[in-house]
Amino acid sequence: MSAIDNGFTISLNDGQQIIKQTIRDFAETKIKPVVMDYDEKQEFPLELIQQLGELGFMGILVPEKYGGAGLGYVEYSLVVEELARIDPSVSLSVAAHNGLCVNHINLFANDELKKDYLPDLASGKKIGAWGLTEPGSGTDAAALQTVAVKDGDEYVLNGSKNFITHGGVGEVAVIMAITDKEKQKKGISAFIVEKGTPGFTTGKKENKLGMRASETTQLHFENCRIPAENMIGNEGEGFVQSMQILEGGRISIAALSVGLAQGCLENSLAYSMERKQFNRPIFDFQGIQFKLSEMATELEAARLMTYKAAAMKDAGEPINKEASIAKLFASEIATKATNEAVQIFGGYGFTKDYPVEKFYRDVKLLTIGEGTSEVHKMIIARNLVKE
Repeated sequence: MSAIDNGFTISLNDGQQIIKQTIRDFAETKIKPVVMDYDEKQEFPLELIQQLGELGFMGILVPEKYGGAGLGYVEYSLVVEELARIDPSVSLSVAAHNGLCVNHINLFANDELKKDYLPDLASGKKIGAWGLTEPGSGTDAAALQTVAVKDGDEYVLNGSKNFITHGGVGEVAVIMAITDKEKQKKGISAFIVEKGTPGFTTGKKENKLGMRASETTQLHFENCRIPAENMIGNEGEGFVQSMQILEGGRISIAALSVGLAQGCLENSLAYSMERKQFNRPIFDFQGIQFKLSEMATELEAARLMTYKAAAMKDAGEPINKEASIAKLFASEIATKATNEAVQIFGGYGFTKDYPVEKFYRDVKLLTIGEGTSEVHKMIIARNLVKE
């Protein structure tokens, strides 16, 4: 980010402009022609993800010495936004891989674990999964039941995880488990678990409303033995690590929301100029103009909030409030944008012949994932009291 003056002026430097154009070209040429194929089949687009890895977009935040791009959250946001403009499913997978599993290892693992796992993850050769949520613990993340019991130089893992992105295709997973029940959330630790480890299996694949090309499954652990050295950080640090990871993840969901809303605006504007009623393009009618104007205004505000939070994160500033503001506002205006887009398209918006139908299905996850809108309102309010 080249400039942020009093929170108002935001501009992209030359390198960021190149990244933005590169990922936009990729989305237009490689993803757009096959969006509905992957959606209808609920198929994970492995080939596309691997191509993104070759371009350096599966290790955006990873330092170059571990095979990553060594970029920041502004660049990360640009990539997520441009992908979501065409396909929120691919964008979600890129965001989950980069921001959750990979970034957890990148930020908190020791050098040996980084050397072992980051190069393949950053290149896209391996896909990462991240396991915090369980059947009985969502918003109340500290209520998880998965346990890891020390046994010599190993930990024995037992439990289940729910709603895990890349639970099936992921080859490396970061899993949170209780190592000391007495300490509650301070007794939660994080572990790297590799696919193929005995006792580690993939459960039900969810049949979802939207984001259907981004795989979501259950994970099960039954007497799964993992090396003690696969613990990330120290025992009992897993919950704090997870909260920091989620804080950054909220920026990516905000960026995804911005990209999705941008896609809605562009498609709605183009359609309104082409579609005629009463011998005039429907754009000429004030009711349509008002919808488009509100979409554009709210989109611009959401983008500014998102870039501000990303730039603050890159600068090492606290972003607890800013990330929640960006995620809350962007996800809510994206939801509104999809509703208005379908309305502008009328009956055609209710069919799969136009992109807005898929945007309408995809968007709902954005007010739920990485903390619901209600949770973010509480976070924002608590920060107001601190100020």
